[in-house]
Amino acid sequence: MMSIADEIRTRLAALAPENIELFDDSAAHAGHAGAASGGGHFELTIVSNAFIGKKTLERHRMVYQPLSDLIPHRIHALSIRALTPDEF
Repeated sequence: MMSIADEIRTRLAALAPENIELFDDSAAHAGHAGAASGGGHFELTIVSNAFIGKKTLERHRMVYQPLSDLIPHRIHALSIRALTPDEF
């Protein structure tokens, strides 16, 4: 079975990212109700030309869509910075 971090990266490959930084912050949330169910806490920075001309909400939807079946069981919380290459 693929790690959750690898699964996230694989699924977001469709956005043709120039850069992905994924930080697993789950350990800092030990004891949290979401952590008890096994869901991880992640911080994601993703850089892609796919975000050009898109507002923040649209960018977040583009990230959440391929991950939707992982939420809330494998991903409890996901902080997203979705940037164009010029913004990065």
